[in-house]
Amino acid sequence: MKIKTKLNLGVGLLFTLIIILSMLSAYYIFMIKKDTQNILNANYITLEYSRNMLSSLDEIAVDEPKAILLFETNLKKQLTNITEVGEDKVTYNLQKNFLLLEKNRTDEKIKALIRQDIFEIMKLNMNAIKVKSDIAQQTAETANLWIAIVGTFCFLIAFNLLVNLPNNIANPIKELTASIKEIANKNYSERVHFTNHNEFGDLAKSFNTMAEKLEEYSNSNLHKLTFEKKRLETLINNMHDPIIGLDHHGVILFVNDEALKIIGLKQEEVIGQLATTLALKNDLIKSLIVNELESSKAHPMKIFADGKESYFEKETVNITIKPTGEEQLIDIGNVIILRNITIFKELDFAKTNFIATVSHELKTPISSIKMSLQLLENNATGSINDDQKQLIDSIKEDSQRLLKITGELLELSQLETGNIQLSIDKSSPYEIINYAIEAVRVQADQKQIELLIEAETDLPQVKADSEKTSWVLINFLTNAIRYSSENSTVIVKLKLENNQIVFQVTDKGKGIDKRYQMKVFDKYFQIPGSYKSGTGLGLAISKEFIEAQNGTIGLESQLGLGSTFYFKLNCH
Repeated sequence: MKIKTKLNLGVGLLFTLIIILSMLSAYYIFMIKKDTQNILNANYITLEYSRNMLSSLDEIAVDEPKAILLFETNLKKQLTNITEVGEDKVTYNLQKNFLLLEKNRTDEKIKALIRQDIFEIMKLNMNAIKVKSDIAQQTAETANLWIAIVGTFCFLIAFNLLVNLPNNIANPIKELTASIKEIANKNYSERVHFTNHNEFGDLAKSFNTMAEKLEEYSNSNLHKLTFEKKRLETLINNMHDPIIGLDHHGVILFVNDEALKIIGLKQEEVIGQLATTLALKNDLIKSLIVNELESSKAHPMKIFADGKESYFEKETVNITIKPTGEEQLIDIGNVIILRNITIFKELDFAKTNFIATVSHELKTPISSIKMSLQLLENNATGSINDDQKQLIDSIKEDSQRLLKITGELLELSQLETGNIQLSIDKSSPYEIINYAIEAVRVQADQKQIELLIEAETDLPQVKADSEKTSWVLINFLTNAIRYSSENSTVIVKLKLENNQIVFQVTDKGKGIDKRYQMKVFDKYFQIPGSYKSGTGLGLAISKEFIEAQNGTIGLESQLGLGSTFYFKLNCH
């Protein structure tokens, strides 16, 4: 039987019995009321009339007219309220005697007959009251019996529903919930056994069908998953880049043949081992898993492999997944990829040597051009007209620009080859600022730009190469002057912050878009739409100079509000 049908029958039967109980109670209450009302109307009023007639009969001697009138009134009422058997005969006899009394009001014999008739009427009604009282009591007892029977039925049905209904609904739900949890834990062999032919039976049948299909699907995918695992292992082994996979505990899950070649270990010595344990006896593993706390910049790794030195670039890929039904991502491990960049490194070396050679070879003819221009400007070689002077100034400006470019290229080649020579010593930050200000003073005066210095007093000396640091500051100031409008202000700040000296250059130019702020220190990068007057190497060289001195460099800028370039060097 369906649960809905059970509920309808149980609740419906209980509702019907409550209706019957209510109707039965109302019926018997009405019957008891009717019996009581019958006693009141039929007998009690007659007794009241009889008492009044006896009283008036006794008062005839005192107030005859009033007593006769009162007796007559009650007698008439009694004539209209004859309800019991034999009461009519006695009442009519009373009426007859009363008529005789009216004719002879002092006759005691007639009064005695009247009293006898009144007592007879009272006796009949008293007997009737007793009989009707017994009937009312029997009605009440019958009502109690039936109400008790129907109430007991209601109680039994309600108690049965209270005890059985919650269990009939809750127990199958509890069993089904436990089975669902088993299925969620991939125990697809779990089944629900409901024998009842109701809604839970249908639900159990559907649940078991689903579990069977899941079990079949799981078993059918096992071979497929194994095949896919082998294919992935083959793919990883055939890759030319060394690859090492670790779980979130640092246990090595897989490693390809290229990685085994460079670390010099066998597969069985690596798989399933903690990377930290292997790092104790293998320096390459140690260098791969150690955190680079000193610098976030990725540096190529030089590894001796295949009988020669090779360069690799390390890339760590963090693997995260979102479990089904959850919202938070969980970390399941990392994959370390070593990209072989030996070819690119060799090409970079060749490019650097080529740039160094070309830049060096260009400096000599450029210097000769500048010397020739100086001779042409000397009046001893002859006078020149305005057009010739303009042409000489143009050649002089271009040669100066070429000389600057070749100088930057030479500096860059030195940085890339690691041949940069730093002379780090105690340096005064005030002297560095003053030197840089004087170097760009003429350029600032040409645009009528005011250079302001805001420096804290009594600053300690810095550990720096004063020449290279001044070059960086001059580069900042040159850019600030170039991109500032005429009659504006460029502010140079000097302050102490966390045991470091901070050099800042702030301009009121148009600012730098956030999209380009992370790229301005890249080689050859120039902001789109800006004035192209250099190679795009100045800030890149500045970054290399500052980081070579264990400093940091950066910028803060907003469009339309100007820019602030800064670098920080450690105090001595």
